[in-house]
Amino acid sequence: MVRKFNSKTIYTSIGKPLIDSVIITDESGKILAIDKLSDHDTASVQKVSGFICPGFINAHCHLELSHMKGKVDSGTGLLPFLNKVVGFRDANQDIIQQGIKDSDIDMYNNGIVAVGDISNKIDTAYTKSHSKIDYYTFVEMFDFLQPTMTEATIAQYQSVMDVQSISGNDKKSYVPHAPYTVSPNLLNFINNHNIKGQTISIHNQETPSEDELFLYGTGEFRDFYTNFGFSLDHFKPINKSSIYYSMEHILPVFKTIFVHNTLTSQADIHAAKMWNNDVYWVTCPNANLYIENRLPNYSFFLNENAMVAIGTDSLSSNWQLSIWEEIKTIYKYASYVPLETMITWATLNGAKALGYDDRLGSIEIGKTPGLVQVDGEEIMKSNPKRLI
Repeated sequence: MVRKFNSKTIYTSIGKPLIDSVIITDESGKILAIDKLSDHDTASVQKVSGFICPGFINAHCHLELSHMKGKVDSGTGLLPFLNKVVGFRDANQDIIQQGIKDSDIDMYNNGIVAVGDISNKIDTAYTKSHSKIDYYTFVEMFDFLQPTMTEATIAQYQSVMDVQSISGNDKKSYVPHAPYTVSPNLLNFINNHNIKGQTISIHNQETPSEDELFLYGTGEFRDFYTNFGFSLDHFKPINKSSIYYSMEHILPVFKTIFVHNTLTSQADIHAAKMWNNDVYWVTCPNANLYIENRLPNYSFFLNENAMVAIGTDSLSSNWQLSIWEEIKTIYKYASYVPLETMITWATLNGAKALGYDDRLGSIEIGKTPGLVQVDGEEIMKSNPKRLI
């Protein structure tokens, strides 16, 4: 059965928005044609208010933390936040599984069609293998910069990797957690156990203490490690921001996603583009506000024509898992970013980062991107609804 959709404006994520146009799909959502409205009997067309855009890509999520909604205080800063998250991880397994299932359904209903999901455990594997959403699972590893722990860390996460599905359109790869938690030895393992062209995700420059550690070897991270019983006596600062440590140790043969980037400078962005022409920058604005009460300077990314995508982080650091709510937050605090640009960040750029742009991310003939209606007179009062 053929379906036809029209709205006042259609954001395709490629080229200029379409006006007075009709999107024609089959039952699966595959786009068969994009025509002028005047070429069709209006009685055969489903006209929707607001605008239509492709399905959203959540380029960074921690689905396994969905049971933590409202349990971790906001506004504490990154290091107290991390301590709290560790304390809440070992909940009742039924509660954990219900939170994962509910969040997957909520994301689907909010128009999300693919997710880059961080996994430290096996908890999400079942839900993801049965989901209507495509998942790229990032099996996230860390050895707390302790080379003596690398071997045990590898053994621990190989078992997590083994249970992750790659059926259908699901994908998976090994990834590092953050510069401050991954030794060169572990990064070498990650380089050697992924395939050229796969996607690597790494948390980046979320808090001033992160750059301080790599610039000077000082700051709150030393106390953070001491509290966990680890020494950083062997650690040598590189006299540069933390992103240079990542660029030094991750091979530029992978698509690389830097996540959060709250304190990333324009010079950092430029250097990363010179290092690897397949770099993506995932912003999670609500999580940045939840944890650190600050946002990245989006003008730096615009000035460098950087490939920005959007994520939600987790319910331990967010009030919901909705990409549209993330767009609202960017609009509220950085309205100089055009809506059309934000939609491209939320769709096509995320699809490219996860390697799903052959099917998702833009409204083009032959693709099955999912269609989302965003309804409302004002952006801050609008809501998304999945059409197909």
